[in-house]
Amino acid sequence: MTDKPSESSSIPDEEWEKFVRDAERDHAAAPKEPSARARMVTERLRQQDARGELPAGWRTGPARQEMNGRAARRRKVWSVLGVLLAVAVAVIALKPSAALSWLPGGSGADADAPSASPMNAETTRPSGAPADVAGQPTRKRPFAGSPAERWAGGADAIEVPKAKSVSGVSAARIETALRLTKQFLVASNLDRDVLYGAEPKEALALLDPLSKEYVDRLRAGLRRPTVENDPKWKFTRFDPDEIELVGTEVKVRGRMTVEPGEGKGGKALIRADYTFVYPVARAGGGQEVTRTIVRRAIGVEVVDPVRYQATERRIWLFDLSSEIGNDACRQGDGFIHPRFQADLAASPEPSGDVVDPYDRSRELDGAEAGTECGTLSRT
Repeated sequence: MTDKPSESSSIPDEEWEKFVRDAERDHAAAPKEPSARARMVTERLRQQDARGELPAGWRTGPARQEMNGRAARRRKVWSVLGVLLAVAVAVIALKPSAALSWLPGGSGADADAPSASPMNAETTRPSGAPADVAGQPTRKRPFAGSPAERWAGGADAIEVPKAKSVSGVSAARIETALRLTKQFLVASNLDRDVLYGAEPKEALALLDPLSKEYVDRLRAGLRRPTVENDPKWKFTRFDPDEIELVGTEVKVRGRMTVEPGEGKGGKALIRADYTFVYPVARAGGGQEVTRTIVRRAIGVEVVDPVRYQATERRIWLFDLSSEIGNDACRQGDGFIHPRFQADLAASPEPSGDVVDPYDRSRELDGAEAGTECGTLSRT
């Protein structure tokens, strides 16, 4: 303890208090004289060390080294965990669904599911072909590598536009015709039994019996297909002994429009243009998956019953154009025959133009005979 100088001292109070604090600090930090026992122990250890009697590494201590190593490892592990935690937080912030998919039973998308969002419905003719997509089809992801992976599927993909009166034909009649047109497309191209080769009875029943000659020709082709009258150009049908449909969904994209018909009035035309994508494998559990792409453009005439004759709740099919992508070009048996890798290697070089079956910006040329076996740019 240091006394404070008298009031008569010439040293200011602030400086004196600083001096006292520094003195106390230096006293506490000053080295202490070791005790006699400490000096004796130190000398004995020094002598044992000189004679080599101490265990190796006693100064550093193996236990201390192990403890230091564990501490270093703990620091490294915590550093790595910190980085991973920061990455996880960033992923959750940017894409919660992807982060949830890592968790067992999480509600995120499956790891094999497409990550791209579904496309909006088609309302006008596209300006060009869709971009290429990477990937190969599998049984788990049959649409991988196809633009159709983002398309809607099944009958719900065929959207009926809002009906309004056109060219003297009432909105109610057009609404009915639009609904029947959708039913015909579904019955012709999505009905599971028809896809496996059954007769498209529901589709045939929707056609106006007043077009008897046309309906009779369709029925004749289904009973006995020929090259000139092959029903695959009207109805999508595969040979069940040859082909197995993969999955439960067919991808569909297209649009339906209404326009005035020819003449002075009383007629409206419904035009439906849709592309259907079917993933298939060989019957019997074949592992290779390929796709057949079928495009149908049909025209349905709707008339004012006061001016023209028509059967109620039936459609008058005045036009049907088709394009089939990935078919073996065998005509006359009523079935589509998708080609697989082995088939492509064994078949002759195609003679037709290269066509992108997903390019819906192209007009169909109205052909249905399939006289040329063209080359597909992709399936």
